[in-house]
Amino acid sequence: MHRAAYIVLASLLGGLAISGFSVWRGHQHDTDTHYRVVQYPTPNFDENKVNEVRGVVLHHTAEPTVQRSLDILTSVERGVGTHVVIDTDGTRYILCEPELVTFHAGKSVLNGRDSCNNFTIGIEFQGNTLERPLTDDQIKSGIEYLLPIIAKYHIPVENIVTHEMVRQAYKRRYPNRKCYSKVDITQKEYRRFMAELRKAMEK
Repeated sequence: MHRAAYIVLASLLGGLAISGFSVWRGHQHDTDTHYRVVQYPTPNFDENKVNEVRGVVLHHTAEPTVQRSLDILTSVERGVGTHVVIDTDGTRYILCEPELVTFHAGKSVLNGRDSCNNFTIGIEFQGNTLERPLTDDQIKSGIEYLLPIIAKYHIPVENIVTHEMVRQAYKRRYPNRKCYSKVDITQKEYRRFMAELRKAMEK
């Protein structure tokens, strides 16, 4: 979709969500969706690239409300984005499809490859895992979102990482380049999520 058209759509749908109406659409991969899915498009994507979808980067928003998180991730001025935001009740806000390159990972390296935005999808969990853990609904909804994507794109489980992991890999590769530290989803919550994901993949 052309950027201008996407921005118009984002504005219209965002306005509906803010005004108290949910823009509902069923899960794009199957009909057995247990959590509410809200389309909330972001204009912050690269219209000249196609995402290779070789991995997943997990984040937490570190914002006090989901609306604040969505405002930031759809702000043209901020220029950052993600593919999905998962609220504490499991509601998934879909900001863009996996095939789009959006701006969630910044300076990053995964498996020796730079610029993770070009080949990973970003998942943002609402909240701050330094202060409180992910809810069970967030974990279940994240897995529900990820399983069909993992199957479709044959993503190996070792390519599902945290933002801090790909940032640290960048800093090790380029020790003389400026790369600010930023605590993201904790390793404890990452391990908890991955344990549940592995169980789900074995079923």
